[in-house]
Amino acid sequence: MTDQPLAGRTVIDLTTALAGPYATLLLAGLGATVIKVENPLTGGDTSRNNAPYLGRDGLALARRHDDDMSVSMLVRGRGKKSVTLNLKDPRATAVFHDLVRDADVVVENYSPGVTERLGIDYASLRETNPRLVYTSISGFGAQGGPGSGKAMDSIIQALSGVMLTAGEPGGDPVRFGLPIGDLLAPLFAVVGTVSALLQAETTGQGQHVDVSMLGALTSLVACEPFDAFDAVGLPQRTGSMVPRLAPFGILPAADGHIALCAPTDAFARGVLTAMGRDDLVADERFRTRDQRVDRADELHGLIGDWCAALPAAEIVARLAEHGVPAAEVRDPRQAVRDPLVRERGEVVPIAHPRHGAVADLSATGVPIVFSGATVGLDAPPPALGEHNDHVYHGLLGYSTDEIAALTAASVI
Repeated sequence: MTDQPLAGRTVIDLTTALAGPYATLLLAGLGATVIKVENPLTGGDTSRNNAPYLGRDGLALARRHDDDMSVSMLVRGRGKKSVTLNLKDPRATAVFHDLVRDADVVVENYSPGVTERLGIDYASLRETNPRLVYTSISGFGAQGGPGSGKAMDSIIQALSGVMLTAGEPGGDPVRFGLPIGDLLAPLFAVVGTVSALLQAETTGQGQHVDVSMLGALTSLVACEPFDAFDAVGLPQRTGSMVPRLAPFGILPAADGHIALCAPTDAFARGVLTAMGRDDLVADERFRTRDQRVDRADELHGLIGDWCAALPAAEIVARLAEHGVPAAEVRDPRQAVRDPLVRERGEVVPIAHPRHGAVADLSATGVPIVFSGATVGLDAPPPALGEHNDHVYHGLLGYSTDEIAALTAASVI
């Protein structure tokens, strides 16, 4: 595809696990050529060894054949090329500088200090390529953080405060099932990377883009004024209901649950009308928003009794008839098969690069629809080092003898 927003841009990908690979996945989906650099001595990206695996016999918890591929890599490796390079070998430093000489972007998610030790930090690479945008994704930022300085999603969720925004008052912390700390930072990393590329077009100078997982998630916690709620006596944790927006929350139906969001006067009137309780619309207990918030428990109790006797689909239909935002609560398997998100390419089916669609699996797409550009992740994930010849010979111009020598020395 040539009408992709980042077509012609080259990204050198030093990332592993989830946060960094998701950032480079999005850059690939936007059209960049992403060259994933993996250590040949360790088997490459750690996610290549994440269970479950997909192979000729379908999906399995353990690898059964050499060409079985981790579902994690099937999802995150799409649209990328793979080269091997052992950056701990001193001979690899020059090779890496050759890789970035004509590249536009480097993305890395090492712990702070590692790239300096390897001689591939921004200060070192800037001398090779002044226009280079160098994006770092780490737990706490380039200056480092508490404890070991290492972070994974649960560490970030714990420190961000988000674990004590969900759940019942006084209850245990709630860890989000979706690794939101891992997945949020790469979104800001992509925003920062594309912004720095635009700035470099004007200035001719690249820069270091430093994104912290903790900072990214905590900044979103600060988008909601939890500290102000606490100061005025509103509870920060309210379980499945949100009294300050009543009627608002998750309610049990006869066969499941529904989400209801009706904080405005118009929506609240719609709820009461859908319930057949027009008599309550002008009731002084529920007529205004402040009155509904003041009597949230009573109002939620009335709505809860109505919902409990009806199937979820019927509740949603009745509410929709009166213009009220409501939806059935779905599990992930149902959600990713929604025709709406499939038609928009926001979720796409994935297949094994050799054996095809041997299982019904879904993966993230590029959830942005452009009117004048094409985006997507059509190319399958690469095998480890699959593109060594294409990159080292075809792009960098290394001779066959040079490549053979680097291979024999386990540098690549």
